[in-house]
Amino acid sequence: MQSTQSLINASDGPALQTINADGTSNIVLVCEHASNRIPSALGTLGLSEDALQSHAAWDPGAEAIALLLSKSLDAVLVTAGFSRLVYDLNRPPEHPDAMRTVSEIYQIPGNSDLSQQDQQARTEHLYKPFHDAVEVVLDRHQAEDRMPVLVTIHTFTPVYLGNKREVELGILHGSDTRLADELLRVAPRITDFTTLRNAPYGPEDGVAHSLEIHALPRGILNVMLEIRNDLVATAEQQNKVAQIIETLLLSALSELSQPSIQHPVSAGAQA
Repeated sequence: MQSTQSLINASDGPALQTINADGTSNIVLVCEHASNRIPSALGTLGLSEDALQSHAAWDPGAEAIALLLSKSLDAVLVTAGFSRLVYDLNRPPEHPDAMRTVSEIYQIPGNSDLSQQDQQARTEHLYKPFHDAVEVVLDRHQAEDRMPVLVTIHTFTPVYLGNKREVELGILHGSDTRLADELLRVAPRITDFTTLRNAPYGPEDGVAHSLEIHALPRGILNVMLEIRNDLVATAEQQNKVAQIIETLLLSALSELSQPSIQHPVSAGAQA
């Protein structure tokens, strides 16, 4: 059983980072599945190195894309410090996948038979600080009369449970479809990626949690972006895809005629 006092040690590193905290863009970036690190107190959760490197433990390439966008857009980024297998930050504590025992083909022994205290420790030390940090950023933007735009960055595996996924870029949303609609409308003139709505996941899979708790109550534009991870496996691919995402976002926001959207002119953006 893991006590709340010893879940994260100083040597483990932070549970989250707020990067480019003084960024001037209205866009606020969030990367819930940035890391595959496990707190040392939890060992490896009983997983092999292959499992910890797999998409089950994190979203490979997502943090790299988010960091590139944070720099090029001059946007604040809130990024996770630990694996989603310790706590999936895009799920509320009551969700069965928040601390899942199985992820695709992998059993997670370290998540079996968690006590209420174990679950509470992970919620208190991982979930709450992360989402509190997102709220701080959004509060600051609104206090400065900058209407924030929430964009969460994810990647997904090209093959899941033996099924090949043809979608390359997913534009995901919950009940607020405004930004997603515009991204899907402008995408054909910006990228040849197979770009689909609510694929390979949708709100019925519980993936819109961050959007629902942060964006919907504020009435702010929001979207979740899912990029197939074989398209962002190298630094060259990551730079290319980040440029495409940047152009998509700025084009869509421009089309939505948001007069308060502020962003620097990026040399990397594609017209």
